[in-house]
Amino acid sequence: MKDASSTLTAMLSSARPPKGARRDAMDLIAKVAGGCLVRDLVFLAPNAAIDRRNRVPIAETKDGEIATIEAEVDGHMPAYRNLPHRVRLRDETGFLSVAYFRGHEEMLKRMWPVGQKRLVSGTVTFYEGMRQMLHPDHVVDPAKGEAPPPVEPVYPLTQGLPGRTLQRAIGVALDSVPEAPEWLEPTTVKAHDWPDFRTALEHMHRPASPEDVAPESAFRTRLAYDELFARQCALRLRRAHRRKEPGRPIVGDGRFTSNLVASLPYAPTSAQKRSCEEIFSDMGQPAPMLRLLQGDVGSGKTLVAALAMARAAEAGLQSAMMAPTDLLARQHGATLEPLLAAGGVAMAVLTGRDKGKERKSILARLATGELNVVIGTHALFQEEVVFHDLGLIVIDEQHRFGVSDRMRMVAKGFAPHVLVMSATPIPRTLALSIHGDMDLSVLDEKPPGRQVIRTVAMPITRADEVIEAVADASARGERAYWVCPLIEESEAVDLAAVQDRYEELRERFGAGVEIVHGRMSPNAREAAMERFRAGQAFLLVATTVIEVGVNVPEATIMVVEHAERFGLAQLHQLRGRVGRGDKQGSCVLLWKPPLGEGAKERLDSLRRNDDGFAIAEIDFRMRGAGDMLGTQQTGLPSFRLVSPEAHSGMLGAADKEARLAIERDPELAGARGEPLRLVLKLFGYEEAAELARSG
Repeated sequence: MKDASSTLTAMLSSARPPKGARRDAMDLIAKVAGGCLVRDLVFLAPNAAIDRRNRVPIAETKDGEIATIEAEVDGHMPAYRNLPHRVRLRDETGFLSVAYFRGHEEMLKRMWPVGQKRLVSGTVTFYEGMRQMLHPDHVVDPAKGEAPPPVEPVYPLTQGLPGRTLQRAIGVALDSVPEAPEWLEPTTVKAHDWPDFRTALEHMHRPASPEDVAPESAFRTRLAYDELFARQCALRLRRAHRRKEPGRPIVGDGRFTSNLVASLPYAPTSAQKRSCEEIFSDMGQPAPMLRLLQGDVGSGKTLVAALAMARAAEAGLQSAMMAPTDLLARQHGATLEPLLAAGGVAMAVLTGRDKGKERKSILARLATGELNVVIGTHALFQEEVVFHDLGLIVIDEQHRFGVSDRMRMVAKGFAPHVLVMSATPIPRTLALSIHGDMDLSVLDEKPPGRQVIRTVAMPITRADEVIEAVADASARGERAYWVCPLIEESEAVDLAAVQDRYEELRERFGAGVEIVHGRMSPNAREAAMERFRAGQAFLLVATTVIEVGVNVPEATIMVVEHAERFGLAQLHQLRGRVGRGDKQGSCVLLWKPPLGEGAKERLDSLRRNDDGFAIAEIDFRMRGAGDMLGTQQTGLPSFRLVSPEAHSGMLGAADKEARLAIERDPELAGARGEPLRLVLKLFGYEEAAELARSG
């Protein structure tokens, strides 16, 4: 088995192009396949298949269908001016004209000798009442036993790359792949009646029927499960390895955390208490924590983070909290300052905006350990930011930071514990895939007193009524958001542009209206949002840049224009920007008639639900996993064979099998160890296989 594994690994890792392939063709193939390895070619899944088994007489062909016809060459009509070269075919039922534009006459006459039979396959069309086939896909000589492929896979292509060239390269690569040892549990394979890995690859690229290449086929499903299983094994190995890394436990004495809790006007929720216990338990371990705190809008993540940082301060260690923008960093500072001060914890905010003496003072206090907590942006990465003893890193809106960002902060301390936070609820099954190398804490209840936001949907023809409601709210000292999906008018899609709506509302309300969109500079955008937050403006017209993180307690109305164009989870995030103070919040969803069934279901679901996790499940069911299975922030290769819509239901089973496999044999030294190492390498997780080898 070891020989088979090493042979397969060598074959699939080979970067040699198929024999005889031109260098420029291989460059194009590499562009499509994601590389130039044999693995990249055999893992390039077809997106369709052409059925060429339909052999019919000429008279029975239909306009627009693909047909395979055996007929005799009756004659040639050479090209004339702008007309194509035509070859006339005949059988006992009628005539078919095969046409070539810019075809070489002598070559075509050799290819189509008059009086001989040919098998031709391609799309039949009708031209001036006659059947014709333009540039057929296949022309072969049946007398030599030749035939077009009965079912031909269709691959994604790039400009300048002929499909036949790619097919040949994949065929050569496939022929070099030997049999593989089985890495899945026999019970899994038997339960699904799946073929082995090599057979599944063969059928995907050389299908016996078009159904063989469909994402739902047993062949593609087997390969997709292999890919999910390999990824979950890699995540599980990373987690197991991380737990063995040298670190230091953080054990507090409770003096800061108890003072902080005692200062609260309310009791923490049971979800907050549970999450704190999980985080404190992780921080108390000798291995560095890597935990995701996931909670809906308003579920109280900030308090949990404050308690974690207070716990680190009790042990004499510093904490750094990273936010994606200056505005959010300062907002966190304003929220956390009274909490941490009540606990006896010293903190400061440090962003790119801080200059001169104030900046020098903060840096000096950090270096001496006088500051327990610093809250900042990417400015914290800079070399001049030196900690006395960094023990905890908190990353807010972690999807806005890459893995490399996290590593740069980790390098500023001795194996600091890491807590990442996300306000975007996702189904637990997906969390296993996206964040499977992290431990997970979930805030699934809201603090007492948090009001449900009234949500209504109405046609955009009633926008004037909404504008008057905004005017009434302004008179009461309240503020509002008005969100539009575009920045400038599009002729293709009739959507209100944010600029047009801003000018209309500015004309109605004057200087009390601000605008924010993605094409503004970060400084201009944050200045406008700061004016809104400070009350210098009462209405903020924006694109979805205000979706996450902005906290303005006085904001009570969220208007979403063309709400039918937004995703369900996105609408829920926008709704969560209002009702954060002591006044009732309202969300108005303006839609443009006619409203499609899918959009109607989305808007109705939002009106009926206030729970972000329930909404995430509905969103997942309605549109599939979509890009929720994205991998940009996990440092993992993107999927090649997994179709999120067809295969996301297998995530849980693949993760369970991976967990059991790694728990039984964390060093991959047992009977299944070699096949497991092989599947990790095949799908691009070599480093995970090395982690197992190093123990």
